[in-house]
Amino acid sequence: MKLERILQNQGFGSRRQCRQLVELGEVRIHGTVVDDPGAEIATAGLQFEVAGEAWTYRDKTYLALHKPAGFECSHEPKHHRGVYSLLPHQLVARNVQSVGRLDVDTTGLLLFSDDGAFIHNLSSPKKHVPKIYRAELAEDGGDPLLERLLAGVDLIDEPQPVRALSARLLAPRTLELSVDLGKYHVVKRMIAAAGNHVDTLHRHGFGGLALGEGVLAGVAEGEWVYLEAADLQQLHPAA
Repeated sequence: MKLERILQNQGFGSRRQCRQLVELGEVRIHGTVVDDPGAEIATAGLQFEVAGEAWTYRDKTYLALHKPAGFECSHEPKHHRGVYSLLPHQLVARNVQSVGRLDVDTTGLLLFSDDGAFIHNLSSPKKHVPKIYRAELAEDGGDPLLERLLAGVDLIDEPQPVRALSARLLAPRTLELSVDLGKYHVVKRMIAAAGNHVDTLHRHGFGGLALGEGVLAGVAEGEWVYLEAADLQQLHPAA
């Protein structure tokens, strides 16, 4: 593939902007400046530098973000900063999209990709991809709360009771539960229907990935990492 096309494909701007980057000597491959925009470059395993910053060529991009509170999951946020402001502009230019959304006050694991099939598979209710949440409750929880969540609670606009896949108390007011739905405010609504209320909500895990573990170990709020093939396999078969 021509070098200028590679840069455009990876989110470095228009064809003209990418051609200028090359002609100005801003692009290095294996440490050597390549100043011919039309140079044919093999993309398999390609590592390159643009303006001194190292990049790896990725046909499709998959990443995980530890979302802080106070960020909207939107390209056009209305009242707060958008989560896309936490990502490099090259990834935003590639049109990465979040896999589902988290409320502005909800923290935790949020996935992104420019692979439409990947996003659809993980978002589809038919795939039953579990999401693990940790909720700080307004009141102490107990066995009755867990039993209601596991048995299923009635929610407005839902034809059938909505059940948690799992539910346990980590502390009197710290509830961990797993659901495979992506409904609007579903966790908050479930807990309210079960007789308690959520003070704060955090998504700890998505499929087989969890913050603080494996590739996500040490990923602080506001930070992100690429997900590689092995991570996607661990995430869920649908990935």
